[in-house]
Amino acid sequence: MTIPFKAFFKEELTTDEIQSALEKGDITAKELTMYYLYRIAKFDQDGPQLNSILEINPDALFIAEALDHERASNGVRGPLHGIPILLKDNIETNDKMHTSAGTIALENYNSKEDAFLVKKLREAGAVILGKANMTELANGMSYEMWAGYSSRGGQVLNPYGDANLYVGGSSSGSAVATAANFTVLSVGTETDASILSPAITNSVVGIKPTVGLVSRRGIIPFTYSQDTAGPMARTVTDAAILLGALAGVDELDPTTHKSAGRLTSDYTEYLDQNGLRDAKIGVYKQAPDEFYASAEYDESLFKDVVRTLKDEGAIVIEDIDIPSFKREWSWGVSLYELKASLDHFLSKLPPHMPVHSISELIAFNKSIGDRALKYGQNKLEDRESLSNTLRNPDYLNAKLEDIYFSQEQGIDFTLKKYDLDAILFPAYIGSTICAKAGYPSIAMPAGFMKSGRPFGVTFASTAYSEGILITLAYAYEQATKHRRKPNL
Repeated sequence: MTIPFKAFFKEELTTDEIQSALEKGDITAKELTMYYLYRIAKFDQDGPQLNSILEINPDALFIAEALDHERASNGVRGPLHGIPILLKDNIETNDKMHTSAGTIALENYNSKEDAFLVKKLREAGAVILGKANMTELANGMSYEMWAGYSSRGGQVLNPYGDANLYVGGSSSGSAVATAANFTVLSVGTETDASILSPAITNSVVGIKPTVGLVSRRGIIPFTYSQDTAGPMARTVTDAAILLGALAGVDELDPTTHKSAGRLTSDYTEYLDQNGLRDAKIGVYKQAPDEFYASAEYDESLFKDVVRTLKDEGAIVIEDIDIPSFKREWSWGVSLYELKASLDHFLSKLPPHMPVHSISELIAFNKSIGDRALKYGQNKLEDRESLSNTLRNPDYLNAKLEDIYFSQEQGIDFTLKKYDLDAILFPAYIGSTICAKAGYPSIAMPAGFMKSGRPFGVTFASTAYSEGILITLAYAYEQATKHRRKPNL
């Protein structure tokens, strides 16, 4: 049986379109939620079985009904009132859903508190639709693990190709669910490329904010220095709306304290169709040769991006140099901070949970190796013997070098040298230097390769430049309209 949905319900709906229909009474949030549940059933869990969804919130329809009632009796809270949103499975919710980061060990973990960002979404009137599948432990499990795979959820598939097409990660399910129209919006998290990579490979917009713009509290951690949550959407407008709801100072997360007075609750004020006019953008073309020879790069499409920027009035400086870009970055920060942050998180789990340290997690996985160790756990094992006190000199020196070479000899140096507003990278090759700096980036659809694989670019800049990046990205989006829905 096919449910006779109203004619309004179609793919690629935007928040503005939905709010207009809700305001007119043409649809309800309950009907909207039902529509996305229908698509999840038909295309994610059946049909092509994209496997982007790990759990559905059993209260989603009730929440939507309550928000419909509130709209009718008290009015609307804001642009997210009644809008379904998916969360990556490492974001805690105090409801009937679990938070596992894709691990079997945590498949029965129910948080007693919402993550700070989840509280903000609920206050904004969002309907938390479910949890999205992800690369297990945000790619902290194994060097051999495929992007988008978790022991608990299996493999997420890219909706634009066959099962072998790279899906990107670790926010794989968040990107795929958004691309395939299983939700209006989703939230991903990034340490290094975990939002940017799947956004680009699935033709959606992904914003990796300045570290500290969005609270980390209630997110299963990877690193203290680089972790951040961020929005994933089909349009820059929707990404900006969601970013405004996520951003905020959290008294219990020190990284957010520096954001006081530097953030806004409405990033849509930066949407300017003429935003590229006189903008100064540097184009980075000095990536390693293996990148240009890889399936992630398309020279013709990248040239088209640069041409569009010029046509729209941008001042483009070609082939800029970033002094530290090609340096051999130490991975000491992520190595030691995963040990410290994950051990700290696990130690605070309730007594009935089967693991309370990385050592116990490793042993637990070995005990169910046929289910948990398809790709092994050598990343975890590499960290097992490390100290979790973060006093190791290799760690401390790596942290200081990361900051110096990514900021003073990296992004900030380059912006100042060439007098730039932003830097343009092909695909997401700038993710590491931006991640180590804690600086924002926005990934944008930039067309499709002859194979049908999505291509994308990243705009990046200095701390708290989200407004500038949204302006540039929106103007580019409006000039090109490259986003195209997958053929399911």
